[in-house]
Amino acid sequence: CLDEEGKVHEFDSSWRTEDCMDCSCSRTGIGCCTRRVQSSSGVFPLLLCYMTPIDYDKEKCESIFNKETCSYKVVEKADHSKECPVHSWVG
Repeated sequence: CLDEEGKVHEFDSSWRTEDCMDCSCSRTGIGCCTRRVQSSSGVFPLLLCYMTPIDYDKEKCESIFNKETCSYKVVEKADHSKECPVHSWVG
C-alpha cells in the first residue's frame, strides 16, 4: 500500500499518522479513521481516531488536544492545572 505521504506499507500492517489518524493496509487498500467534520449545520462524527469530549462546562472549561498522546484533556480556562468533569465523549 502507498499512503498519502508516498510511504510504502506491507499488507496487514497498521500505523498512526502525525495528525493522529490510525491507518491499516490490507489487500483491498488503505483504511484510515477520520476526524469529525464541522459544518454550519453541525458536527458530523465519522469514524473517530480518538475520544473527543462533547459534554462539559464550555463556559468555565476548554478542551486541549495533545498530539503526542492523541488525546484530549478538559481543564479550567483560568487554571489549566485543574481538570473539569466530562459527562460525554464521542469516538
